[in-house]
Amino acid sequence: VQLQASGGGWVQPGGSLRLSCAASGRIFSINVMGWYRQTPGKQRELVASITSGDRINYADSVKGRFTISRDNAKKTGYLQMNSLKPEDTAVYYCNADGTYDSGPYGRPFNNWGQGTQVTVSS
Repeated sequence: VQLQASGGGWVQPGGSLRLSCAASGRIFSINVMGWYRQTPGKQRELVASITSGDRINYADSVKGRFTISRDNAKKTGYLQMNSLKPEDTAVYYCNADGTYDSGPYGRPFNNWGQGTQVTVSS
């Protein structure tokens, strides 16, 4: 199972970006998809997560500005980021856990995508 994150870049304060995370491989199901971010010298922190039942959780710092969603048919998760602030600057990582096809039985996975840099500055 591989996760491919994309959509990062540079944007001015107040701008928007949309991150995508595409999962590939012999995946039976994806339970939780999440977005995390990390800045130098700090621990990776949860930004938002969404379960297969569309239960959503946001970090307080992004509530009202970020929206997480997923397309189960495409095995892809999204993070729409609006009203971006300089403090949102970080490397963003996607994470997914679920079950993949491994012989006669499914096996659990919990994988990370490569990071994508988001820079918010004027």
